[in-house]
Parts: sequence; C-alpha cells; structure tokens
Amino acid sequence: MSLPAVIFCAAESAAQPVAGLRLLDRLLVAAHRAGATRITVVSAVPLPRLKRTPALGITFQIASQAPTANHPVLALSTGVLVQASDLKRVIEQRGRLVKPDGTPLPVGVLDSISAAALDSQLAHRPALTAVGVAERVSDPTSAACATKKLWASLTSAADGLVDKYFNRPVGRVLFSKQLIHTPVSPNQVSVVATLIGVLAAWCFALGHATAAIWGAVLLQFSAVVDCVDGDLARVLFKESPLGKWLDLVGDQIVHLGVFVAIGVGLHRAGSTAPVLWLAGAAAVGVVISFLLVLRGLRQPETHRNSRLQKLIDATTNRDFSVLLLILAGFGRLDWFLWLTAVGVQVFWVLALGLQLQRAPGVAPHQSTS
Repeated sequence: MSLPAVIFCAAESAAQPVAGLRLLDRLLVAAHRAGATRITVVSAVPLPRLKRTPALGITFQIASQAPTANHPVLALSTGVLVQASDLKRVIEQRGRLVKPDGTPLPVGVLDSISAAALDSQLAHRPALTAVGVAERVSDPTSAACATKKLWASLTSAADGLVDKYFNRPVGRVLFSKQLIHTPVSPNQVSVVATLIGVLAAWCFALGHATAAIWGAVLLQFSAVVDCVDGDLARVLFKESPLGKWLDLVGDQIVHLGVFVAIGVGLHRAGSTAPVLWLAGAAAVGVVISFLLVLRGLRQPETHRNSRLQKLIDATTNRDFSVLLLILAGFGRLDWFLWLTAVGVQVFWVLALGLQLQRAPGVAPHQSTS
C-alpha cells in the first residue's frame, strides 16, 4: 500500500542534526521506506545538504507551495522525528500519528490538501499511537532529546544481557557516536570485529594463562565492536545484504577459531582433559548449527518457525564472552570447552527439530524447505 507524500519543510527544524543526519534526510528515507511515492518537499528556502537520500537513489520534488491534491496523501512536517514502521501504519490505517501519551504529531493522511495549517487539517483524523521513536523537533535541545531516544531504540532481538548493559552502551560511547561522522562503513567495522576475534583465538592457542586472559579480553572487545556495525547500519540507513552476511559469517569464524584455539592451548599446557576432542566436537557443532541457520534463512518468512527464531536469538548472543573471561581468570577453560561441546550439540538438535515442524498456517502439502 502506498500514497504520495508531502513534507512541509520548516528551515529551523529541517536542518537539525539527529544522529549524524539532517532531520529532513531522515524523513525522506523513512517516507520512502514506508511506501510513499512522488514525494514532494514544500519549502520556500533552499534545503539543507542531504547525505543518505541521494546515496539511496531516492527522488523527490521541491515546491514553494503545497501541491493541489484531491486524493489521499501522506502529509508530515519536518518538525518531527518519526520512523518508517510508524509511517507505514499511518498509510495503511489512514490515521494521524500521536505519541504514547496522546500528544498529536504533524503526521497523518489527508483526503485533500488545503491552505490551512497541517495540525488543523489533521485534527479530525483517527489517532494512531506511535510504536517507534516519534518526537517533535524544533531546536537543538529537542533534536538532542530525539537523538538520545533514537539511539536507545536501536536494539537487536539477539541482544543478551551483556549486550544490553555493557557491549552496546560501551560501543556507542567509544565508537558509534563518533563513527557516524566519518566515512567508516558498517561492513568495515564487521571485518575489524572479526579480525579482533581471530587475534583473540591466537592468544588462546599460545597455551599459557596470561595469553588466555588476554584472549578473553580481546574476545570481549570484539563483542563490543561487533555491536557497532549494527548500530551504524540502522542509524544511518546503511543496512545491506552483504553486511548481514559479513556479520553472520564473521561470528562463525570467530566462534570456530576460539573453540579450536582453546583446545589447542590447553593441550599445549598439558591439560589431562580430552580438550582436543571437546574442541573438535564444539567446532563440528558450530558448523552444523550454521548450516541449519542458513537453511532457515532460505525459507520464506511465512514458513519460518517463530520458536526457532527465538531459540537462535536466545543462544547466539555474546553473553558467553563474560563467562569465558571469568573462567580464563580462574584457569578453568576446560570447563568452558565441556559446556560448549555439549551445549552446541543440544542447540542444533533442538534447531533441527523446530525446523522440521511446520510453521503455523502452512498447509501439510506445502514444502518448508
């Protein structure tokens, strides 16, 4: 479902920076992703410099006055930060967006456009409560508040407790909020995170306690950096299929490298536990699990098992890095190998069982592969 869109541009709000992009830039991308067609920006003054809109190939028209329209149109003002998911709901339900506390926002669908102020034209539209970030922006203070809420909204379903309370906040303070002002891409960050993880594996393989602790510290640092690529991609509208695969494959390379390296390091240190066998079992389990995840990604979304996705999110977060750091400090990495060798087998068996179940609503004769 799509509608033409008209964005009423106010000079004082359109140029306000919100997490590295001008507010108008964000609204243009959000409207486009929501399905808006023939976007018109109404402005009596030159527009601020835009970054992502031209980079994404989004086209729009500029008009000094609102175009005449006798058909439904999505209308919004640059005095608000709103996300594509909420704009899509506004288009589908033909309503007016309001904040969770009921405060009306200058965003909604009009049956026609008149010369009256946008808020008054939207006054009688049915209210639709925003789910994502929806904040009025008119000056640097309100832009800073909207920016803070936008950053806070950038989470992943796979985030564990360590990601939520440590990795992601630390990554934002040290890297994300600085990198949005540089040419560094999310894909480049993904590669760096993988390389740090590989360096951590090398430390584990050296076979002595100090190197193992450094390996655990580097792995934790890799987890921090690994949160940054997703933050940059989402906040700057730089998501890409390549980025998704770099992140997914990079994680598997790090996991394989670390598990095998821990086994090699413990063997060199003279451990009496069957560490090489445990490391091999963990590595095989990682490969099988990865193949099952790939199989699941090939399925249409309507055929996917939601319980499988919840299992993947719950068991593939980065929380294990803290456990690894603690066990390295106590010189008990063999315990970690036992836990990993068993746990990864349990994961892929459960994942396979859930994949073989039909998703709700899929007829028995339909293929789910």
